[in-house]
Amino acid sequence: MGQFWEYFLALLAAYGLLCIVWPPILWDRRSRFFQYIRNEESHMDLKEALDRLDELQRQEYAYDAGLSALYLDGDTVAPRDTAAGRGLAVSVLSGEWHRKFTAPETGELLAFLLGRRDELDPVRRRQVELLKRDYDLDARIPAEEYMEFAQLTSDAGDVWKKAKAAGDFELFRPYLEKIVAFNIKFAGYYDPNKAPYDALLNEFERGTDMAFLDSFFAALRERIVPLIRAIGEKEQPDVSFLHRHYPAERQRKFSDYLMEVMGLDRAHCGIGETEHPFTLSFNKWDARITTHYYEDDLASSMYSVIHEGGHATYDMGVRDEYQFTRLSGGVSMGVHESQSRFYENLIGRSLPFIKAIFPKMAEFFPEQLAGVTPEQFYRAVNKAEPSLIRTEADELTYPLHIMVRYEIEKRLIGGTLEVRDVPAEWNRLYQEYLGVDVPDDAHGCLQDSHWSGGSFGYFPAYALGSAYGAQMLKAMEGDIDVWGPVGRGDLSGVTAWLNEKIHQHGWMMEPADVVKNACGPFDPNVYADYLTEKYSRLYGL
Repeated sequence: MGQFWEYFLALLAAYGLLCIVWPPILWDRRSRFFQYIRNEESHMDLKEALDRLDELQRQEYAYDAGLSALYLDGDTVAPRDTAAGRGLAVSVLSGEWHRKFTAPETGELLAFLLGRRDELDPVRRRQVELLKRDYDLDARIPAEEYMEFAQLTSDAGDVWKKAKAAGDFELFRPYLEKIVAFNIKFAGYYDPNKAPYDALLNEFERGTDMAFLDSFFAALRERIVPLIRAIGEKEQPDVSFLHRHYPAERQRKFSDYLMEVMGLDRAHCGIGETEHPFTLSFNKWDARITTHYYEDDLASSMYSVIHEGGHATYDMGVRDEYQFTRLSGGVSMGVHESQSRFYENLIGRSLPFIKAIFPKMAEFFPEQLAGVTPEQFYRAVNKAEPSLIRTEADELTYPLHIMVRYEIEKRLIGGTLEVRDVPAEWNRLYQEYLGVDVPDDAHGCLQDSHWSGGSFGYFPAYALGSAYGAQMLKAMEGDIDVWGPVGRGDLSGVTAWLNEKIHQHGWMMEPADVVKNACGPFDPNVYADYLTEKYSRLYGL
């Protein structure tokens, strides 16, 4: 054997001996050294990751604010026939954010932070969990589809306005067909293991599905339909004074007064005018509500202002430290609607509230309300009678309007109803559920803006919100004097209770936990009991 190989074998033998004799010493020292390095790197990485988390949330806020500003402008003051440019801007901004948010480095950041969740405080942990939920969902949607859908819904909103004005569903139909197709496709991205409509419902009210809603609506219909029939046999209150001429300019001043009574900070909450009222909050210090003035219908704008003011009150009550993060705003559509409908109906249509504001109302409209008493006004705005328009429906018949939309959405997304058949099916259900004939598409399937914005699965939140609100009122009455202060026009106690139980928490809890925190586990019977008691008293049943 050559000299080289002799040296090589000797070295190999020495290495083998070294591995047998010294491993505990070598590996202990080596492991301690690298653990030290890892600890140093981890400490630095966690701080850097949290800085990146803050930046990610600031960017999300900025993109949302830009898109919201475009939407607000388009629905309020933008000239007609200007949707194309906004649609392009919405598409580009939506696509840019989608690319940034679904980039691999975002996934790596969120995965890293989830791996260190035990080192995060509860607020940070919740932020990461929600962002990871969004990331997992959005990452499944191709960027080009995300952009296409954003532009489609922007364009569809403008077409919907024209179609509604003309009462022409066929003008809107091609857009609705595309929107329905997108929703079915997106539902598969959201959760391929769920029925498509269940996946969409879950995005608006987590934990809700068709089985739950079918049971909820069936129980509700069983209680309220006989009540509606019994009321139909009673004499209806006079509502003619609500339909006298109420100049829009005086209604605008009345809106300012209503916002003042609600305690809305006008330095941070504006009001605009639109076809279909909505609320948009950039942050707690910048909320915008909208309304629509009908000069022959005082109650329409009055209660839309109170309703949208309820939404704004929620958004403006979220904790300061949650602003510009994933925790700001209302936690779900159902909880959000519980607040808007709480102020609109449970407070706004109550006799104590109407008695409190009626003297001021009579100052704004002395000729129109001459000879009218607060009690007459109370009965008029609580008249229970099947009607055509959801946003102007009374509390008792309102859930039936939601059931019509729920049935149509469920079948559209389930593939058992074609878009072209929506007007006929809408009209049939209105006759079956409410006993009214729909005269045209403007008073029928074109009355709401939600579908033009792509929102399938939203409508049930209105009924759930009403039910949540009734249960919240019952709990509130057990804690504080509600009606004494309300009767004096003071809503501060009501708002303080809601803020403590609901508003301040933003997204820190899941929707069901928010409701439970405020008033215990959800019980839909409380809502049915509330409706039965109120309308039995109103109509002497």
